Amino acid sequence: MRGNIFTEEQRDALQEIANLAMGQAAARLARLLDAFIELSVPRVCVTGVNEAAQTLREMTGFDQSVTAVRQSFRSDFKGEAFVICRSRAVGSLWALVNDPHIYLAYQTISQAELILDVANVLTGAYVSCFLVQLNRAPIFSPPDLLGENIAFDDFFRADLLAWRVAVLLEVNFALENHCFRAHLVMLMSEDSISRLHGALNALLVSV
Repeated sequence: MRGNIFTEEQRDALQEIANLAMGQAAARLARLLDAFIELSVPRVCVTGVNEAAQTLREMTGFDQSVTAVRQSFRSDFKGEAFVICRSRAVGSLWALVNDPHIYLAYQTISQAELILDVANVLTGAYVSCFLVQLNRAPIFSPPDLLGENIAFDDFFRADLLAWRVAVLLEVNFALENHCFRAHLVMLMSEDSISRLHGALNALLVSV
């Protein structure tokens, strides 16, 4: 089931939607940090929720402590978005704000607040663009900092998700000098899969 859940045409459409959403998110992050953003190729897979943590570890290559932010979203789809980065890289964000007035403003907030800002920009732009292309308008919960300097295996709690299977999309955003890299992961619940099929088919018919 998991390997054949999307047709080749649906998977291609999903990849293109993810590409466009990634571009929107990168543009927003570039404006926030006044920096050039490098992008990965979006990756899409269907995974059992109990296997998702290992899948994410393999995708990100993280083996050290991480900082992670979670944000829920819903339309007739529902899901979770995570922004994950190496904890030691968060401090490097301070040097990336070139405007002295903005820099001084950022000095007055914590690194936790800064990473929440970055995560909110990435998630809001990516998920909104993704769902708008499928004629949906998402509603977001506030972002939640899951932890700073936590073990990778501790930030993702599959037992908190009442799902068995999830659609997982992953993309990473890096600054040009690679001092900071963030992975954005979007998980959609199994209840959303049939709706996603319908939305992709409608999109394919319209083009």
